[in-house]
Amino acid sequence: MLFDFDTLSLADRYKLLISTVVPRPIAWVVTQDLQGRLNAAPFSFFNAVCSDPPIVVIGIGGRAPGNIKDTGHNIRETGEFVVNLVSHDNLRQMNVTAIEFPPEVNELAEAGLTTVPSSKVKPPRIAESPVALECRRTMLIDLNVDRTLVVGQVLALHVRDDCVLDAARHHVDTPRLDLIGRMHGAGWYTRTGQLEELPRIPVNEWRRRS
Repeated sequence: MLFDFDTLSLADRYKLLISTVVPRPIAWVVTQDLQGRLNAAPFSFFNAVCSDPPIVVIGIGGRAPGNIKDTGHNIRETGEFVVNLVSHDNLRQMNVTAIEFPPEVNELAEAGLTTVPSSKVKPPRIAESPVALECRRTMLIDLNVDRTLVVGQVLALHVRDDCVLDAARHHVDTPRLDLIGRMHGAGWYTRTGQLEELPRIPVNEWRRRS
């Protein structure tokens, strides 16, 4: 079945993308405005795209044309943010922070979350999250009047102590993180615990097989 995006509405393009590009990691973003007010919100149009420099990207859509979300506004003003990754234990608290509260409401407090000071940026990280990436904005790409692609450089990364196998070798117990991926529809998620190992095949070995 061919779906020609030139002929589809925004809603239909969105439905197709979120139903097929899965699972998507969730950026649980903490920002701080110029008055010091904190904001937390989840975004699933997110991923790490480079290691040198270490770059993450987040797609932030507005509620309506000209109405950007607090996260995008704060990043535009301050240039700093923290991406917290969502574990299964955090799922329901993350969902609370997705509620469209007005700017003066602290989503972290509403969700019963605690914060820990970051090491290189002003916004704190979420203590309950097993992974946090402290980031500085490198560029903003305005895709249209209410949708922006945030490109940020990772300055520091925190991993919960019990999920570090060997700090000297930078080995992380990834399954123990028990991270959540975003799936289709309005509220479907998946856990990342089902693993299958498949080593890459060296080209010389492949040629011997053939």
